[in-house]
Amino acid sequence: MGSYVNQNLISGERVEYETTYHWIIFLNLRALFTLFIAPIIDRWTSEFAITNKRVIIKIGWISRKTVELNLSKIESVNVDQSFWGRIFGFGDIRIIGTGGTREVFLKLAKPLEFRKKFQELC
Repeated sequence: MGSYVNQNLISGERVEYETTYHWIIFLNLRALFTLFIAPIIDRWTSEFAITNKRVIIKIGWISRKTVELNLSKIESVNVDQSFWGRIFGFGDIRIIGTGGTREVFLKLAKPLEFRKKFQELC
């Protein structure tokens, strides 16, 4: 479990599911041009977790983006998978919250399990 998630758990909260970027992020020009350092940093500094109370996502190292949504404030979690995504087990997750909040996270490992865990907790 990541340090950001651990440091920001509230009382009575526990992590139910955690995922990361899929290894497919190493197969692009950005990875090649940075000698695979950029995807290593991306994977090392990003955390995607579902707790019994909320979804916590942290992306970035020097500049950081965090998303923390209470489970009761999320309308849906949508999964988009390409042909290759279905074969290799990666996909994009779109979280839609009440009030029109839309957050998209690309190339996550096991996106269907992420959605299933969210649905079990709601």
